[in-house]
Parts: sequence; structure tokens; C-alpha cells
Amino acid sequence: MPDQATPNRLYFGDCLEIMAEYIPDKSIDLIYLDPPFNSKRIYKAFIGGAQWVAFDDTWRWYEAIDDFHAVAGDVSLAPTMEGLRRILGEGGELAYLSYMANRLRECWRVLKPTGSIYLHCDPTMSHYLKIVMDGIFGKKNFRNEIIWHYRKWSTGKYAFQRNHDVLFLYSRSGSRERVFNQLYMPRTASTIKRFGNKRIISDYFGL
Repeated sequence: MPDQATPNRLYFGDCLEIMAEYIPDKSIDLIYLDPPFNSKRIYKAFIGGAQWVAFDDTWRWYEAIDDFHAVAGDVSLAPTMEGLRRILGEGGELAYLSYMANRLRECWRVLKPTGSIYLHCDPTMSHYLKIVMDGIFGKKNFRNEIIWHYRKWSTGKYAFQRNHDVLFLYSRSGSRERVFNQLYMPRTASTIKRFGNKRIISDYFGL
């Protein structure tokens, strides 16, 4: 493993292997993950008119046993993973969470003490992923749950429509030096005249 990461470089491959080989401890300021969601869907791509399977988001226990034992062997994560195994059994959901936990644990290693991590998921597994994140980053370092709402015009026949994603924000530590930069947007001319020239960006984002 190098003493420091090479700047301005893109890596292609499994992030677990890339981080283990190329990324030093406590060297990353910000991590954003948009991983598989356990959607149980096959995603296809077209290249040169030919269709091929780009990714199969279906998880099988026998394929994730190594991931499970890797994280279950971690003293800090063992109670979390054993609890999830008792709740879910040895199936696709636990396979997915074992895959994620092994990579999130590596994210914790490379994140600076002042750094933050955003995990993008959806309601399919978000409630379990938050437990995993608490086990790795510590529940005291949970900062925000951000809801990304998007429109779906049709209504569900048997349940409410699923129309949002979830982003969990955690910090590496509770350090007061933790970086969080408030975002601003322009005020109207009348508001500037009365109050000044900046206002905080609204908490609502929709598509």
C-alpha cells in the first residue's frame, strides 16, 4: 500500500480491491457511494448494437460467504452481523449486506478523521444498511438522513408509490474539525436590501 494516494487518477474495478491496494489509511476527505440496491434486477447495456448483461443485482448467499466471515471476524462488527444473520437467515439479503459491510469497513479505514461519507440507497435495504453503518462508523457519528424525492405519476394498486431514495451521511469521528461547508444561493433584490446578500440553500431537492 502506498504512503499517499495518487491525485487525479481514476480506478476501474472492485472498490474493495482498489482501496486495499492503492489507498492509504485516513487519506480521503469525502466518499460518495451509489452501490447496488439489491433490486433483484438484471441491468443491461448496449455497445455497438449488441446487448449484454452489465450487472445482475441479485445476491446469493454462497457467493458472499467470504465477505460475511471477513466482517463477522471484526470484533466491532461481529454483533451486528450475527444479529442480522439471526433476523434474515443465510440468504440474499444477508449476502448483500455482507458485501456492503466489507466495503464500508474499508471506506472507514481510508476516510480522514475530519472526513464524511454519503451512502446512497433506497428503501429496499436502507433500514438494514443504517444498522451496518452504525456498527462501522458508530451511531454517534450519524449526521443526516437525506431524502431524494422524485416523481412517479402512476399510483400503486396495493401500496403507496415508492418515489424516493435515501442518502445517509456519517462522519469518521465527532471531531469539531469535521468539514461541512454550508451552501448558499443568491437572494432576491428586495431581500438583499433588507437582510444581506446570501441565504442558505433550501433543504428540499426534488426531480
